[in-house]
Amino acid sequence: MSLYSEYLAEIETRKNELGLHPKPIDSTDLLSEIIAQIKDTGNEHREASLNFFIYNTLPGTTSAAGVKAKFLKEIILGEADVAEITPEFAFELLSHMKGGPSVEVLLDLALSGDDTVNKPAAEVLKTQVFLYEADTDRLEAAYKDGNAIAKDILESYAAAEFFTKLPDIDEKIDVVTYIAAEGDISTDLLSPGNQAHSRSDRELHGQCMITPEAQAEIKDLQAKHPYAKVMLIAEKGTMGVGSSRMSGVNNVALWAGKQASPYVPFVNIAPVVAGTNGISPIFLTTVGVTGGIGLDLKNWVKKTDADGNTVTDENGDAVLEQAYSVETGTVLTINTKEKKLYNGDQELVDVSAAFTPQKVEFMKAGGSYAVVFGKKLQNFAAEALGVEAPAVFAPSKEICHEGQGLTAVEKIFNRNAVGVTATDPLHAGSDVRVKVNIVGSQDTTGLMTSQELEAMAATVISPSVDGAYQSGCHTASVWDKKAQANIPRLMAFMNKFGLITARDPKGVYHAMTDVIHKVLNDLTIDDRAIIIGGDSHTRMSKGVAFGADSGTVALALATGEATMPIPESVKVTFKGHMKEYMDFRDVVHATQAQMLKQFGENVFQGRVIEVHIGTLLSDQAFTFTDWTAEMKAKASICISNDETLVESLEIAKGRIQIMIDKGMDNAAQTLAGLVKLAEKRIAEIQSGDVPPLAPDNSAEYYAEVVVDLDVIDEPMIADPDVNNEDVSKRYTHDTIRPISYYGGNTKVDLGFVGSCMVHKGDMQIIAQMLRNIEAANGSVEFKAPLVIAPPTYNIVDELKAEGDWDILSKYAGFQFDDDNPKQDARTKYDNVMYLERPGCNLCMGNQEKAEKGDTVMATSTRLFQGRVVEDSDEKKGESLLSSTPVVVLSTVLGRTPTIEEYKAAVNGINLTDFEPPKEELTVEAAPIKIVNG
Repeated sequence: MSLYSEYLAEIETRKNELGLHPKPIDSTDLLSEIIAQIKDTGNEHREASLNFFIYNTLPGTTSAAGVKAKFLKEIILGEADVAEITPEFAFELLSHMKGGPSVEVLLDLALSGDDTVNKPAAEVLKTQVFLYEADTDRLEAAYKDGNAIAKDILESYAAAEFFTKLPDIDEKIDVVTYIAAEGDISTDLLSPGNQAHSRSDRELHGQCMITPEAQAEIKDLQAKHPYAKVMLIAEKGTMGVGSSRMSGVNNVALWAGKQASPYVPFVNIAPVVAGTNGISPIFLTTVGVTGGIGLDLKNWVKKTDADGNTVTDENGDAVLEQAYSVETGTVLTINTKEKKLYNGDQELVDVSAAFTPQKVEFMKAGGSYAVVFGKKLQNFAAEALGVEAPAVFAPSKEICHEGQGLTAVEKIFNRNAVGVTATDPLHAGSDVRVKVNIVGSQDTTGLMTSQELEAMAATVISPSVDGAYQSGCHTASVWDKKAQANIPRLMAFMNKFGLITARDPKGVYHAMTDVIHKVLNDLTIDDRAIIIGGDSHTRMSKGVAFGADSGTVALALATGEATMPIPESVKVTFKGHMKEYMDFRDVVHATQAQMLKQFGENVFQGRVIEVHIGTLLSDQAFTFTDWTAEMKAKASICISNDETLVESLEIAKGRIQIMIDKGMDNAAQTLAGLVKLAEKRIAEIQSGDVPPLAPDNSAEYYAEVVVDLDVIDEPMIADPDVNNEDVSKRYTHDTIRPISYYGGNTKVDLGFVGSCMVHKGDMQIIAQMLRNIEAANGSVEFKAPLVIAPPTYNIVDELKAEGDWDILSKYAGFQFDDDNPKQDARTKYDNVMYLERPGCNLCMGNQEKAEKGDTVMATSTRLFQGRVVEDSDEKKGESLLSSTPVVVLSTVLGRTPTIEEYKAAVNGINLTDFEPPKEELTVEAAPIKIVNG
C-alpha cells in the first residue's frame, strides 16, 4: 500500500469518524509521491495531488517543505512543467513558506546570473523575515562580491520594507460579543488539558474549545454579522488565567480569527478577546504572538455609596455594578486610532493599553515573531551596508527615574538587556529585549513548540542560551498509545535541536519523567537569570522566570532572547513567628488571604512578587513562587540569605551532576557548562565580588505586603467555592479558608500529594505520619484513596537510600514500575495508597483524573473545573488545595480533620523550618552594565 493510499484512508477516517478535513502534510516521502502524481498528467489522483501540494503542505522547515521548495524551484527554472503552477504562482507559493528551504531556494535564484528569475526572486525575498545566519551570510558575501541583486535586497531590508509596505491596521474594527463564561476563564475552557494529545493537530484540537454548542453559537454570530469579528469575553472576570497555552489562542483564532495564509490550513491569527478585568499577562503575550487584540473592558465596577465608600456584601466582598452591557450579540466598534471602544456613537471605555505602538506593530505584521525577526534583519542589513538603520519600528520605551533605586526584577532586566540606548538603569514600564539564560519545553506543548520552530525555520538552539530542557512529566502517568506516538517523536526533535531531553532518542539513559519546574529550578544556577518555560508554573526560586506559550518558548530557543516590558513589583515580607505545627504551604495561602484583606483587590495581578524569603532553600521556596501563578502574578523573585542561596546552588550543582552521571549531557556539554557556571556564581557570592540579588533601599514598589505569621494558627485551604451564588467568584483561588471552616465533617473522596508544589520534605512528612499512625493503631488504613506522585526520580532514589521509601512501599496498594508502565488511565480508585511515577499526574488532568463529582484534597495548584475533577450529574467536583499533612490525614479519616486531630497527627514531625529575614537588606544602587546587541 502506497503512502498516498494510506493518506487517503486516513482522510476517510477523519471525515467519517471526526468530521475533519485532511491532516496537513509534513512528510517528505508522502509529498514526493504526490509530486510524482502531479508530474504524471494522466494520473487519476493528479487533481487531488495538486490540491494537497498547493493548499495542504506545512511550511517552514518541515521535511515536506524542503521537497515543496525544490519542486517549485524546478518549475521556476523550467525543469518541470505544471500547467496549473506558473513560475509566477510558484514564486507566490514560496513567499508563503516562511523561511528555511524556501529562503534557500529564493537565494539560489536571486543570486544566480539568470535575469529571468533573479529579480522576481529578489522581490519575494524582500517580503521575508525568517532568515538565519546561513542565509544572511550568503547575502553579505554576495554583496561584498559586487552582486547588485544582493545590494538591492539588503537596502530593502535596511529600510524594513518587509514591514513598511504592509497595510496599516483598520481604523475601525467591528466586533460582535460572545460571553464565553462568567468569571475568570481558565485556558482549560479554551483548550482542555485532557485533550493535550491533539494540540499539534489544530483542526482536531479546535473541536474541544468550550463546547460544541458554543462553537455553533459563534458560527451563528458570524453568519448574522459577517462584517464583524466575534470577540470572546470573560464576563465579570479575567480572560486566560491559569496558563499561557498557545493552543487556547489557536483555538480562539481558529473559530473567530482569520486565516494567516490561503496556502496553510488551520493556522489562523488575529483573534479578539476581552475580559471585565482584562487578560491574564501570560495569555496576553500569546495573543500578541498571533497579532490579536486583548481588551480590558472594565464593564463592571465597584459600587460606591453617597460618601464614595465601596459597598460590600455580607462576605465583605465589593458589590459590583454594570457600567455597560456586553451581552452576547452586542455589536461594538474598536476605534484603533482613538483607542476607544464604542457602542454606536457612545464611548464605553478607553482601550489604549491594547494599542501601544508595539502591540499595533504585532497586529500589522500578523504576529510578534515577524517583528522580532524583522528588527534583527534590519539591523543586520544596515550593518552589512555600513549605514544607520532608519527608525521604522516604534522606539522602545526606556524609563529612567533619577535617584530611584532598582527592584530585584529591574536589576535582572538591566543586567540582561540588549539593544538599549539609555545609559542610566531602566525602571518598570520600560520595553526591554533581554537575553534568556534557561529555557524549558514541556511535553504537552512541546509538539507545538517544534511546529513553531519549523514555522520560523529554526534548526538549532541559540548558542547564547545557557541551558534548555525538554520534559516528559505531563504525560508521565500513562504510557498510552497517544504518548507512545507523540513523545519519542518530540524527544528526537528537541534532542537534535540541542536541548537536554528527558528521554534519550538513542535509549542510552533511563527515561526521566521529572516535573519540568523542578528540573528548571535546578538548572537555574544564577539568581540573576531569566528563564522562559512552556508552562505557567515556570516560577523558579532563583532568578526570574516567566511562563510562556509554546511560540514564545520557540522564539527563546531560536534567538536566545525575549521582549517584554519590565514589570512592576509588589514586595512581600514577613513578621512574627511560624507555629511549629504549620506547614509553609499555609503561609503561602495566608499571603494571598492577607493581601486581599489588606488591599481589597489583587495587587499581585500582572506584577512580579518580590518575596523576602530568608532561610528557605530553593526547593521549599519554590512552594511560594509556584503558587504565584494562581495569584495571577506575572512572576516571582526570592530574596534569600547569602548562606541559603549558596546552599541552594550547591544542591542544584549536585543534581546537575547526577544528570551528567546518568548520561543526559549532550555533545555541546550543556550540563557540564552549567556546573561550571554554578561554581563561578558560588565563588562570586562567597568572595563578596558579586553579592546575591537584592533590591536597593530606594527601590519603588507598586505595593508592599507584610504577612503576619503570628495570626496563621491553623491549616489553610484554597477552596473553589463551587456553590457560590455569584458564578464569577467560583474557581478563583481567592477563597482561602481555615480547616475549622469545614467542621471536621466534609467528606473527602480522594487525596493527592504531588505536582510541582511538593518536594522531598513532603515525602518525608508522609513517611513519618505513616509511622506515627502505625505506632498508635498497629497499622494504617485509608478511608479514601491517596495518590502520591514524587516530583523527581532523585527524590525517590534518596528516599530509598534513607529508608523512607520502605514505609511508603509497605502501605502502597500500587507502585509504579518503569519496566512495565501503565498503558491505561485509572478510572476507579480503591481506598489504598498509590505510589505513582514521578511527574504531574492528577494535577495535569490530561491522563489520570478523579472520579466525577469527587471532593479531592490535593497539594496541587489547580482547582479549576475539569482539571483534577469534573462534575457528575449529582454533585459538583471540588478540588480543595492544602498542605501535605492535611491531605494525608484527610485520606486516613475519609473527611477533613479538626484542628485538634491535625495537631495530634503532626506532633513531633519537623514541618518546614522558616525564619524570615531579621532585618532589612541594605543595598546601594550599583552601576548597571547594558549589553548592546
